[in-house]
Amino acid sequence: MRSMFRISAATAGAAAMAVALAGCGSGVDPTYSHRPRFTTSAPLVNARKDPTYLAYAVPETDLHAYPATRSAEFSVHGIDVSKYQGDIDWRAVKESGVAFAFIKATEGGDALDSKFQRNWAAAKAVGIPRGAYHFVYWCRPPHEEIGFFKSVVPNEPDALPPVLDVEATPTSKTCKRTLYREEVLADMRKMLEELERHYGKKPIIYSSVDFYQSILHSDALAEYPIWVRSTKYHPTVRYGSRKWHFWQYRSDGSVPGIIGAVDQNAFHGTPEQWKTWLSQQTGG
Repeated sequence: MRSMFRISAATAGAAAMAVALAGCGSGVDPTYSHRPRFTTSAPLVNARKDPTYLAYAVPETDLHAYPATRSAEFSVHGIDVSKYQGDIDWRAVKESGVAFAFIKATEGGDALDSKFQRNWAAAKAVGIPRGAYHFVYWCRPPHEEIGFFKSVVPNEPDALPPVLDVEATPTSKTCKRTLYREEVLADMRKMLEELERHYGKKPIIYSSVDFYQSILHSDALAEYPIWVRSTKYHPTVRYGSRKWHFWQYRSDGSVPGIIGAVDQNAFHGTPEQWKTWLSQQTGG
């Protein structure tokens, strides 16, 4: 996402056996900041032995020859936005051919995206199918995070499924919690199950390459649709055989109606498959 932190190669090397996960929200829960570290039965990716782990650190400006051709395999494209895109002309976005939009709503237990309400209403007004996403801050209990999201995002039948945005953000100054794989997956499951219970739709997981290779590998939480980020290679190169539903193939895209860069995404399927999936999710 536009708001996510980037991880340097040096940081990745230090994360060979554990991933420092943090966010930029506020209100740190001390029981999370000072919990003992847990051993893990499944070792995390070893960045030194697996050089592909570091590929996400390559500047995107050098990469677009590949995704520009391979993302064209797919016909249904959309965007994801947050306050960083400013005031969006959603009608111009619609007329450009954008088929869907994911809109940032919340982060942690108390950070509301300042453009969410406007974007949520305006996208619907022009007929763009849209869903809301929550950026996880790893120093708040799962029930607080999802409780806040539910208080902000209305339960609308015509909305796309909610998205849980999970990323490694070791540069955070407010959350120094270090997690191991089992602990992260347990927290994620609590949040995903509550989202599904409340909204009546199976939520989508958004994951970057580093987070997937460290936490979501080996088909973890495979019962949930996944939205992957891969700006250098086709998703199969970075995510293996994991079936994905959405692919974020660049974060410096250009779309009419939006000033500046925006994330661009593709749906994994044909226009007919998109219509079927959309109807299943929205009842349309």
